[in-house]
Amino acid sequence: MVRNVLYRFYEKQIEAGLSPSDMPRHIGVMVDGNRRWAKEQGFDRSRGHTAGARRIVDFVGWCTDLGIEHVTLYLLSTDNLSGRNREELEDLIDIIITLAEHLAELGRWKLQVVGDLPALGEQAEKRLRTVEERTRNQPGTHVNLAIAYGGRKEIADAMRSILKKHASSGSSIEQLAELMTPELIAENLYTGGQPDPDLLIRTSGEQRLSGFLLWQSANSEFYFAEALWPDFRRVDFLRAIRDFQRRHRRFGA
Repeated sequence: MVRNVLYRFYEKQIEAGLSPSDMPRHIGVMVDGNRRWAKEQGFDRSRGHTAGARRIVDFVGWCTDLGIEHVTLYLLSTDNLSGRNREELEDLIDIIITLAEHLAELGRWKLQVVGDLPALGEQAEKRLRTVEERTRNQPGTHVNLAIAYGGRKEIADAMRSILKKHASSGSSIEQLAELMTPELIAENLYTGGQPDPDLLIRTSGEQRLSGFLLWQSANSEFYFAEALWPDFRRVDFLRAIRDFQRRHRRFGA
């Protein structure tokens, strides 16, 4: 009880010291540590993923409260599709889709799914596309759900899209080479039209990108939290924002 009171007091202190005009516009999060959390608690892996899904609902609300415009959540990688056992993978995909549908039902956010959805199967893809359609015109924070996502594949898909568009218009290889710019590639990424992430957060103490937003993170600030994702609290989130605001962003200067 005393600890909770102290944490709430500390949380309010941190929030009071934040600058509303210096909030990141776009935050990317690698929600890591669900399985380790379950193991520590003596639960099965599915329960860890479910606890992580509940924390995501909290997290998106925290972002909205601070006026964050865009959030990208790394929920399932292309490596996970080949590296997890079938039973765990099916449970995880079902938990993720149920989470997406719950977020849509809450009616607070525009949801966009980024990744190789056909790799999930026809029914899963259909349910996720329905979520997108239901929230297409929803105001508020734009939430990208990175599912069956890989940064290298995203870049390859962007290049493929550019080649197809210009091939159909009769452009030669030489003409296409002249047109190819970083801006054109960025426009054709899954997150095309959105600002690049200002801040990337990874939980669980791991310090690597794992293929997350490889192109978009060129000038991102990184924050690594020791907490496992289900244990990631609002005070931890506020610490990340405070750390971000204390940094001097150079953008190559």
